[in-house]
Amino acid sequence: MGGCFSKPKPVEVKIEVVIPEKERSKEEMSPNGKASPLIYKVNGTARHYHLEEHPIASIPYHNPKDVVEASVCHVKDLENGQMREVDLGCGKALLIKESGEFHAVGHKCPHYGAPLVKGILSKGRVRCPWHGACFNISTGDIEDFPSLDSLPRFQVKIEKEKVYIRASKQALQTQRRTKMMAKCISLSNYNLSSTNVLIIGAGAAGLVCAETLRQEGFSDRIVMCTMDRHLPYDRPKLSKSMDSHPEQIALRPKEFFCTYDIEVLTEMQVVAVDVKSKIAVFKDGFKMEYNKLLIATGNTPKTLSCKGKEMENVFNIRTPEDANRVVKLATSKNVVIVGASFLGMEVAAYLAERAHSVSLVELEHVPFKKFFGERVGRAVMKMFENNRVKFYMQTEVSELREQEGKLKEVVLKSGKVLRADVCVVGVGAVPATGFLKQSGINIDSKGFIVVNKMMQTNIPGVFAAGDAVTFPLALRNNKKVNVPHWQMAHMHGRIAALNMLAHGTEISTVPYLWTAMFGKSIRYAGHGEGFDDVVIQGDLDELKFVAFYTKSDEVVAVASMNYDPIVSKVAEVLAAGRTIRKRDVETGDMSWLTGKGS
Repeated sequence: MGGCFSKPKPVEVKIEVVIPEKERSKEEMSPNGKASPLIYKVNGTARHYHLEEHPIASIPYHNPKDVVEASVCHVKDLENGQMREVDLGCGKALLIKESGEFHAVGHKCPHYGAPLVKGILSKGRVRCPWHGACFNISTGDIEDFPSLDSLPRFQVKIEKEKVYIRASKQALQTQRRTKMMAKCISLSNYNLSSTNVLIIGAGAAGLVCAETLRQEGFSDRIVMCTMDRHLPYDRPKLSKSMDSHPEQIALRPKEFFCTYDIEVLTEMQVVAVDVKSKIAVFKDGFKMEYNKLLIATGNTPKTLSCKGKEMENVFNIRTPEDANRVVKLATSKNVVIVGASFLGMEVAAYLAERAHSVSLVELEHVPFKKFFGERVGRAVMKMFENNRVKFYMQTEVSELREQEGKLKEVVLKSGKVLRADVCVVGVGAVPATGFLKQSGINIDSKGFIVVNKMMQTNIPGVFAAGDAVTFPLALRNNKKVNVPHWQMAHMHGRIAALNMLAHGTEISTVPYLWTAMFGKSIRYAGHGEGFDDVVIQGDLDELKFVAFYTKSDEVVAVASMNYDPIVSKVAEVLAAGRTIRKRDVETGDMSWLTGKGS
């Protein structure tokens, strides 16, 4: 075992919530001035927990040398609804004017550094143009994902019709702010095998759940467990940036987990859950009692069923080590990728310049047909072919052949034989929920855990999140859907945490995802499952387009390439509950984006 903690030891640790002294009196009172604690049972012991979110401290500048103040523009330079990047000499800020008021926050998205000035400003928040993360312009707090951190907020003042910003030099450099978090008040009430919150799975959903609990003032024990050997990492990079090492893609450093008392048990597999006794059973026989449980186990990649599938140099990309090994073995060699999935296509794109040859085998006749439609799929396929990727469509693998114990050839059902030194399998995945079959937790016919809008299962105190669940999607009239994407896993984790604390918060986010290939990105928002038509504006041949996916008369999803920030704008329209009609997008007139429509 490894990670920040191995099996927890029953030591006594007493730590206070990290809140500035002058804020504590506010923290202990509700908005009406009366204390309003929630009595929360922890292993039979009553604890007091305050539901109010920690107030944001007035921006502290303890070190005068760390402060910069500058005049950045005239009050009339910005109209309502406008944003501008402004330079304070030692760093930039994003200046925003909305409803006659000025706000200043960090100018880069903390996720991957996108310039927020190119994003979408709408109703008190700015949405990232690249991956859809949303930030409150008054507080800088993150409101939709992906990103773990919020934006720094800076002071704005008006003097003699000039706009001044006062900011921390350090914040201008980092362009990110981690929300205040509680710590565990005491571990002395727990023994080796009991915790208040147990999180099975250490991906985005599990980590955001743990962080949200701490951000909301939760000060009891949190334990995360994972089959992985690493602390939580940026899993999308396994196929987009395959030579990244684990420490390069870690979502948080080891010290973070120790500082905020989030215990992580690595290389620990839960094999059964007894919901009546509230006990999780691990593969090595270890048992842990919990009060609240989050199941965020994600999915398990499908494997090939043909002869030779267990051969050396045949990979599912599940870990950084898998990705690193594939890159090393593929360099100047022959690679065969089975499955034109997101993973398969991203791996093909990454290896195209490194390998001697890249061949891609797919059962459909066009990649991404079910997700992006045939026309977009063909345009993407052409881009790959122009980058030396060879497609073998409408066929499957019948056999993997070896020479001296290593992969040598991939035989297709069409009769074609492909030279292969490395084979990567990307033919889909199934939910990792087999260990729950006898638990009493409601699982559908495909193996997905069924949850409601608050990420609750049918068992009180048991929540589920991420790729392994189906949940009611508000965007599609509360249809139960599975959305196995990074942004959604983050939001699932947050909603689950809030409802562990009895907030009664329902999920209402718009799905947002992206894929990156050959330096180009396709961005996507909405849920297009079952679309019956695709309306395309722009030029597919030039890879500069926006595609609207419609069902009957309604736009249910959008995808674009080289057309920013259209997807983020559509996401904001959908998030506002507005309906986009097919007729609105057929004409090419985008005026509906600025407020027209139903």
